Amino acid sequence: MKPDWDKLMTEFEGHATTLVADVDCTTAGKALCDKAGVRGYPSIKSGDPNNLEDYKGGRDLASLQKFAKSLKPSCSPAKIELCDADMKAKIEELQKLSASDLDAQIKEKEQEQETAEKTFTEEVDKLQATYKALQEAKDAAVEAVKESGLGLMKAVKAHAGKAEL
Repeated sequence: MKPDWDKLMTEFEGHATTLVADVDCTTAGKALCDKAGVRGYPSIKSGDPNNLEDYKGGRDLASLQKFAKSLKPSCSPAKIELCDADMKAKIEELQKLSASDLDAQIKEKEQEQETAEKTFTEEVDKLQATYKALQEAKDAAVEAVKESGLGLMKAVKAHAGKAEL
């Protein structure tokens, strides 16, 4: 993916509204990556620099080019003129909050996200345990059927069929 990403960075170098860049999250870029919520490498993020979203598309050059070309400036506090009336009202309402009230609301929403992630992980773990138990039960049942004489029954039937010819 790195060679394709490098080509994409070259294509968008100096672009008026779209920045395509890379950050080394293991060295000087660690703080930025932590702020953006990077959890795995390589990660691709897009959107408002203060609220980057995960990219979930293809990792080949054509997919990356198509995605990058589709990017447009979006509604944000810095680009409020791009917002519809409802979003402008939400932004203005949040801007009226004190820093501590806004921090509290952010913390609450991040906790909701963490709870959703934790629930998902726990439920997937349960599914994996159930899958493993079902796999073991099936394997034991199949083995028991084989040991009960299935193979011998098939051999007797095949032999009887040959005798009739």
